[in-house]
Amino acid sequence: MHLLRVRQTILQGLGLLLAWFCLALSGAATALAQGVELATLATDRRDGALTLEFAARVTLPKAVEDALQHGVPIYFVAQADLKRNRWYWRDERVARVTRQWRLAYQPLTGNWRVGLAGINQTFGTLEEALAVMSRSAGWRLADLAQIDADSRLYVDFSYRLDTSQLPGPMQFGLGGGGEWAVGVERSVRVD
Repeated sequence: MHLLRVRQTILQGLGLLLAWFCLALSGAATALAQGVELATLATDRRDGALTLEFAARVTLPKAVEDALQHGVPIYFVAQADLKRNRWYWRDERVARVTRQWRLAYQPLTGNWRVGLAGINQTFGTLEEALAVMSRSAGWRLADLAQIDADSRLYVDFSYRLDTSQLPGPMQFGLGGGGEWAVGVERSVRVD
C-alpha cells in the first residue's frame, strides 16, 4: 500500500514536471516569434553607386502592440556602415547611412500611418504597415568613385526599434529592453 502511494506521488510529480516543461517550451517559442528576422541583406553596384537591399520580418511583442493601440508612435531605425578592412588599425568607416520610420495608429479612422523622410502612407492593417517599413531596395550607401577597387569592404547593418524616441515616462525602466528590445544586426561582405 505504501509503495502504491509513493508510485502515485512520483507519477504526479513527473506529470507536473512535464506540464512545466511544455509551458516553458511554449514560452520560448513565443519569445522566438517576437522580434526581427532578416530575410534578405545584399549589396549591389549599379548606377555608379554601391546600394543596399534588405527585407526583414518584424513581429512586435504584446507590450509594443498595446502601446501602439493606445496612440503611442514607435520608431524603427535602419543603419548601415560601410567599412574598409585594415590589418594595421581599426577598420575605416567609408560611409554611414540611416533611415528612420515612424509608425502610429490612428484610432479615429482605424488606420496605421507610416512616415519616412516626411512622406506618410496610410494602411488598413498593422501587417501591411510593418511590411512597408521593414524593407528597402536601392538604398544608396556610397558613390563607386569614393571606393577603392582593391580594398576589402563590408557593411555592418542594424535594424531596430528606437526606444530613445518613446515618450519620457515610457523610457523609464526599459534599461536592457526586455520586450522592447526588438532588432537585428548583421554584417555582409561587399563583392
